[in-house]
Amino acid sequence: MAVGEVLRPYGVQGDLRVRPLTDRPRERFEALDECLLLDRATDRSERCRLLSRRFDGDSVVIRLEGVTSPEAARALQGRLLAIEREQALPPGEGQFYPWQLEGAAVHTVDGRLVGRFVRVEDSPGQPLWVVEDGARELLVPAVPEIVVEVSVAERRIVIDPPEGLIDL
Repeated sequence: MAVGEVLRPYGVQGDLRVRPLTDRPRERFEALDECLLLDRATDRSERCRLLSRRFDGDSVVIRLEGVTSPEAARALQGRLLAIEREQALPPGEGQFYPWQLEGAAVHTVDGRLVGRFVRVEDSPGQPLWVVEDGARELLVPAVPEIVVEVSVAERRIVIDPPEGLIDL
């Protein structure tokens, strides 16, 4: 689960400017001592240890163990800082993480089974929830007019799709 993206080196000691990818950056980064450094190009990850962090506007400046020069920091540009799911902060009231819904049954308001929740895909307008019915994948816009109920505990999602959405 990505919590930050390395933007560029900061200073001459190997510090990194990081863009938080969380809605609670202070809480997340103040408690972060270890994480995974993900390289999206190679799909490789390595454990890393945070030695320090400080907030600078909308970004966080961090120092990682073993990164001691601007050149070493530059080599990490574009990588993601990630945590294991077990390290995720508890979601706020009425909120959830998409992975908590993986496999949840998706029904229409009249009780018809549409399929199972698979993942979230980003789109310019709103996130799209991918629902699989065995033979195909449906894209459901994650907006309150369509997604009317979500129960993480019951692993159940209720949607009120506009005409033709699930028949495409």
